[in-house]
Amino acid sequence: DNIRSDFPQPLINRMASSAAHVAGKNLVASESCTWIRNHFRTALSQVKPEIDQLFLTGINHIFFHGICYSPKDAPWPGWLFYASLEYNPRNAIWHDAKFLNEYVTRCQSILQSGTPDNNVALYWPVYDIWQSPTGMQQQLTVHHPEWLTESSCGETANWLQENGFSFDYISDRQLLAGLAEPYSIIVVPKTRTMSISTLQKLLEVEKNGKPVIFLESLPTDVPGFNQFGKRQIELKKLVKAQKLKAVQFDELSNRLVTRGVAREPMKDAGLDYIRRNGPEGNYYFIANMGATEVDGWTVMGTPFKSVAIFDPLSGKTGVASQRNKNEIYLQLKPGETRILKLFSEKVVMGEPWPVVKKSQRNPIVIQGEWQVTFIDGAPELPADFQTVNLASWTEQNDAEAKRFAGTARYAIEFELLGNNAANWILDLGDVRESARVYLNGKFIAALYSIPYTTLIGEYLIPGNNRLEIEVTNLSSNRIRDLDARKVEWQIFHDINFVNHNYTKFDASKWPLTPSGLLGPVQLIPMEELQL
Repeated sequence: DNIRSDFPQPLINRMASSAAHVAGKNLVASESCTWIRNHFRTALSQVKPEIDQLFLTGINHIFFHGICYSPKDAPWPGWLFYASLEYNPRNAIWHDAKFLNEYVTRCQSILQSGTPDNNVALYWPVYDIWQSPTGMQQQLTVHHPEWLTESSCGETANWLQENGFSFDYISDRQLLAGLAEPYSIIVVPKTRTMSISTLQKLLEVEKNGKPVIFLESLPTDVPGFNQFGKRQIELKKLVKAQKLKAVQFDELSNRLVTRGVAREPMKDAGLDYIRRNGPEGNYYFIANMGATEVDGWTVMGTPFKSVAIFDPLSGKTGVASQRNKNEIYLQLKPGETRILKLFSEKVVMGEPWPVVKKSQRNPIVIQGEWQVTFIDGAPELPADFQTVNLASWTEQNDAEAKRFAGTARYAIEFELLGNNAANWILDLGDVRESARVYLNGKFIAALYSIPYTTLIGEYLIPGNNRLEIEVTNLSSNRIRDLDARKVEWQIFHDINFVNHNYTKFDASKWPLTPSGLLGPVQLIPMEELQL
């Protein structure tokens, strides 16, 4: 009951980035993450994959969903309007939001560099939409994407995306303006209605050497009613005179590859990507948006001499292991992303990117007495406690813990008998919702999205180690408490305040949201993978 039914549709997001790419504009902005979840129930772990998906579709300038002005002295949660994300300092998730912002900054520094490297211009047959027998009113909304996803254009776009071909949509006006010039090929999906001027332009483009593929069938009709019969005859004459032939879908991949269009085999391994041109070679932003770990040699669709790998989450860099002329070794758990910088002529020097695998030794579960101290938050700090069994702090016999929104520190000491693994991964298990990790007094990492893991070997010492994990929860239990006590805080005098389904918002009957470190917390020994 916390998720809207109208999920963001990546193929529609590409409409915005395509318009920018075709027109030669560098920045593509998005008001992002509106209504990901209900009010105060959105975690940073849910925000990050939404942003990753935007990046993958060519959006490179993130604006978080707006908030309204709220006076400093306004009682919590301040002045709010009807739509969520509540990405503001009054929401508990703000405590670790700076780490997400740093991630976005690192990604955007690359995604705003260079130029797009999409090879295929995919014609968008808007006249088929306008001439639809279902009616003249075509909303073209993001909430009901069937106008695209269930059309021949949407089906072709999805096929290109899933088969590793980079594309931008292109419109009639853009074609007529000559804006298809940078693209290697134009693909026309199954189209019934096309203007004569558009068809003439496509024929001219093909005559000048750029391939044009008509998929499945050729246009048979013209838009509008002015001199309809005359124009329809002219269209059919053009098609016949040029001896145009349609290409079937099962031939498309071979046609594209033989025309020199780069295909990215990493899609076969389960990775998504976006590719850009840089001064020394291609940039890639890649993401594992699936549920299966990617671990193996990956063929790149563009040539290179060497590759640098950058983890935008941690900021760590290294040189990729490579073999043959077009393969690098990639390891990405579900939820992870990487930035790749390919060098066309240069052999880049630097520390090799670590390639590790789990040791045959068993993980070490960190057990013992955890000291839990509430360090920041509201409305009141709950009482500190000790526990040997990690669980939600809402299970404590403490009324304040059940309505608290903020941060608690979990501290424990453990003994490491030797440190004879090549490296160690710290796995926090179930985290509700974000965590800052400290080992022996040193800040190690902020973990706010899956996987809640980090390499930690260089910070471990033989013998006694002190681990501290500062965990921040959501504000959902706090807003639940306000509604349960019937505190008047919904003061937006328009639509007032609604939930994600646009019905009256009421958190009083919500179950308590799990909060804190649920674990298990483990040290996983790793060994170098011999390639």
